[in-house]
Amino acid sequence: MTDSRDIRIEDFNYELPEERIAFFPAAQRDHSKLLIYRDGEITDSRFDRLPDFLPSGCLLVFNNSKVIHARLLVNNATGAAIEIFCLEPLRPTADPATAFAQTGEVAWKCMVGNAKRWKHPLQIEVPLGNKTVTVTATKGENTESTFEVTFQWDDPTVSFAEWLEHYGKIPLPPYIKRAADENDELRYQTVYAKHDGSVAAPTAGLHFTPDVFKALRQKGIDTDFVTLHVGAGTFKPVSSETIGEHYMHEEKIVINEALIEHLQGSLDKLCIVVGTTVARTLESLFIMGAKLHMGRPDPLTVSQWEIYDDRALGQVPVEASLEALRKQLHEQHTDLLRGATSLIILPTYQPRMAQGIITNFHQPQSTLLLLISAFVGDNWRKIYRHALDNGYRFLSYGDSNLYFRTPHSAPISPSAPDTHA
Repeated sequence: MTDSRDIRIEDFNYELPEERIAFFPAAQRDHSKLLIYRDGEITDSRFDRLPDFLPSGCLLVFNNSKVIHARLLVNNATGAAIEIFCLEPLRPTADPATAFAQTGEVAWKCMVGNAKRWKHPLQIEVPLGNKTVTVTATKGENTESTFEVTFQWDDPTVSFAEWLEHYGKIPLPPYIKRAADENDELRYQTVYAKHDGSVAAPTAGLHFTPDVFKALRQKGIDTDFVTLHVGAGTFKPVSSETIGEHYMHEEKIVINEALIEHLQGSLDKLCIVVGTTVARTLESLFIMGAKLHMGRPDPLTVSQWEIYDDRALGQVPVEASLEALRKQLHEQHTDLLRGATSLIILPTYQPRMAQGIITNFHQPQSTLLLLISAFVGDNWRKIYRHALDNGYRFLSYGDSNLYFRTPHSAPISPSAPDTHA
């Protein structure tokens, strides 16, 4: 039996001509193309007709994380350009919502461009209305290609979020080889974005508009939201020959009790996740609940391989997992569940929470393409070939897909024997 770690990344390669990458969004959000894949058949449509292809009564789950102005472009004293890319908060808190509200000083994990030229603290002048806030950025220790950067500013009435919003730039993906413009401020953000924290957009949701939401409601389609703050690791290429040697990035998850109860009441309905981030979130939620149910340690942190290694977790019923999560919240007298996940979803994984996914087209040899194959198996090749032959636009600003999950012909689930178990 195939070991999950032995999956070769070269088996998930395809030729993507640069001219097929969408460097700009479509003129209208919901006028992008929509490819529907169900029961081996491909249908071409337009995104504003999405409700026509969804059964009434199904549940759509979205990620309401908001993209922050994470890119800071600064010149040092000699004029050398330094780029600071804020990834996640470190001090005085790792919670993004609290970190954005901080005044005076924060420390963040950052990627730094031209780091060798940054030898002394940098001064950043931020115009805010009729005043200017002076921010001092100090580079700290280097760990795994990132730095701890401390930001201090001279106005205690100004929060980190306020000056970052004014000075920083929207962090477009590295394959969009152009500077962010004013249109990106609107279009590289979903219309339902709510909670600051992502450094990359949950792009499957970029196509949704108020009109599409209205049409969903009219058809009796239910909606709900999770919050997973997307990290820059989503663009991290797989450089190893097999996926077992790839280190998956960790992302923070925030779930409210109302969603858990909503999922409990929707177990007899079709659940469609809007984006790979929601797929990771809901599957991680299942694993957290399974760990609570089984009495495993550190239940609210999901590591990369544990669902593949701990076979008993995959055998926990979804109902038992969700009830364990709800019980945990009641015992802790809170309605918010905060966790972290490094879960990697592979072709051998059988999703427990979602029966379908709305997503964009993903880069060759990416972990996102591996995730898609958990829904459609090897048919991703047929789908992507059709898209390339029929004028679809690829990646973050590209066109959309709706996939209904295809049961694996020879299932390899997390509960199956694994040589690393």
